[in-house]
Amino acid sequence: MTAMNTTEPTLPQVVCVARARIPTTQGPDIFLHLYSNDRDNKEHLAIVFGEDIRSRSLFKRQSPNETQQDRMIRGAYVGKLYPGRHVADVDEKLGMKLEFDSRTGELVFDPRTTWDGQNDTLVRIHSECYTGENAWSARCDCGEQFDRAGKLIACEHEKETGIIGGNGHGVIVYLRQEGRGIGLGEKLKAYNLQDLGADTVQANLMLKHPIDARDFSLGKSILLDLGINNVRLLTNNPDKIAQVEHEGILHCVERVPMVPIHWTDDNKGIDSKEIEGYLRTKIERMGHLLQKPLNLHTTPSTTISVPNLTPTK
Repeated sequence: MTAMNTTEPTLPQVVCVARARIPTTQGPDIFLHLYSNDRDNKEHLAIVFGEDIRSRSLFKRQSPNETQQDRMIRGAYVGKLYPGRHVADVDEKLGMKLEFDSRTGELVFDPRTTWDGQNDTLVRIHSECYTGENAWSARCDCGEQFDRAGKLIACEHEKETGIIGGNGHGVIVYLRQEGRGIGLGEKLKAYNLQDLGADTVQANLMLKHPIDARDFSLGKSILLDLGINNVRLLTNNPDKIAQVEHEGILHCVERVPMVPIHWTDDNKGIDSKEIEGYLRTKIERMGHLLQKPLNLHTTPSTTISVPNLTPTK
């Protein structure tokens, strides 16, 4: 009898090519990490809260010819940059120093300078949504979730819900997979189909796309590169919970729900018939873990009729 192969799929290879401090308008500094990978040509990102959460690929010594100036320019420095600083691996003002393996060049873990990956770390794996994040769209809650994830990671706890925040440590992995993986152009076509009567699932299928074409394996690789092992995952999507797991090295220790703000405060959040239909479809057809009943502007029905629509060939 042949034994079942339970080996985990090979993860994408990712390399952090640059990191920079970004002062923010609403909270602590963040460190924006830009990644290349061996699966696509897109520039995926990690928005990191906490100077001590370090990319292993970025901080690894690249070659004997690499200068300290080179390291500072690409962001592989400890502490803070300041005019006149010359050494990336030592911040004399803050008394911080990084150590590296003399043979491999790998960063040597030191809890005084580097976040312990065994800590339960608040994480959001977020897929790009131009319309929700930049065009003030009330069709989806993506922009709201992105903003709220940042606030939750920055705070100690959220008073309204009692959710324990990240207290300034955590990661938003930002994956460039617009429209659940179908791209912005196809997503706009799907919006037109929705205005003609389809829901978000039907629209994708009519355009000959999967309901959800996203792949979160790049997110796993980025988290591992950042030295994260135990994840408190900000999501309502059961598929993300399953996909973030990687046996022996990456584990979802808690799901932190992303409850729509309007459900907890009638005067805040997104209030539109489009968002209600969108959330209802997520719950009823995609299995998202939201439990509050929706008070829709229109009468719910189990079958949605889409008149005069011909699927794209």
